[in-house]
Amino acid sequence: MEANAIAYLAAGFGSALVILGASYGISKLATATMEASGRQPEVAPQVRTAMIISAALIEGVTFFALVICMMLANK
Repeated sequence: MEANAIAYLAAGFGSALVILGASYGISKLATATMEASGRQPEVAPQVRTAMIISAALIEGVTFFALVICMMLANK
């Protein structure tokens, strides 16, 4: 196997791990938010806002990691 093919394989594997980790993190975040909203409905808007901000930060890190994976594959 040539080095270029191994780099593409590693980038694909790294991208898959990044996406799996981000989806797991966002799902845990959403689960906790729904439980908190169910227990105390009066604080649901504040909890929802915090969830959206946290999910956006997780997505930002995910996109950054995906870009790094693709840059390493093309190097």
